[in-house]
Amino acid sequence: MKKLMIEDENEGLVSLLGEKVTIFTNGYFYNGELVGVNDTCVKLKEPSIIYETGSFSDSIYRDIQSLNKEFWYVAIPAIESFGKSK
Repeated sequence: MKKLMIEDENEGLVSLLGEKVTIFTNGYFYNGELVGVNDTCVKLKEPSIIYETGSFSDSIYRDIQSLNKEFWYVAIPAIESFGKSK
């Protein structure tokens, strides 16, 4: 049996700590600075919710609204995809 086992702790969500990110969940899209990651959730600073993205080639989201909180938490199981934000 062949197995490839490489553990890289600088990949995935952890690699984006301190970056402005967009997180797509099965219900909503969130935006903010990723300031925390653990086994159950991520922590966003100055969070916003994206109601309409518009074209992904645009420099800003069409409808993005602040959650008016310093921090917001998103559950890891709800995350479908994520990456650096616009």
